[in-house]
Amino acid sequence: MRMIQYVCLLTMALVLHPCVALGDAHSHRQAAENLLLVMEVDKSLPKIADQVVETQLQQNPQLASQRDILQKFITKYLHWESVKEETISAYTQEFTEPELKQLTEFYQSPLGKKANEKMPKLMFIAGQLGLKKAQANQAELQQMLNSSR
Repeated sequence: MRMIQYVCLLTMALVLHPCVALGDAHSHRQAAENLLLVMEVDKSLPKIADQVVETQLQQNPQLASQRDILQKFITKYLHWESVKEETISAYTQEFTEPELKQLTEFYQSPLGKKANEKMPKLMFIAGQLGLKKAQANQAELQQMLNSSR
């Protein structure tokens, strides 16, 4: 009799395991989406799109006359609904559900709100600084590439 109970329990565990895993995956994804909404990623994407356009125009001044087309193209593909699912997946791969909940708590705090507000600008500045450094030292890179041949 005990053997039958064990077999039944084992069978139920194996059969129900995907359902439990799906429930966990759903709540994990929900935690990621909550974090992204608290971080206002959906609202910041238009700003990021503008920065992408500006960066492209700085790097390719010949595109200046086609700014509107470039803006339209970037806006078409860089909006919340088009990147939502992939972004949630990225966050669920990098953070556990409890970590996502802790991050959500942080970004709801005054310091978290300030960090969220300032971080895109700081990341953009860091990217620009790196780009300027790389451009300023292009000759060195070219020399290194030529000497390796």
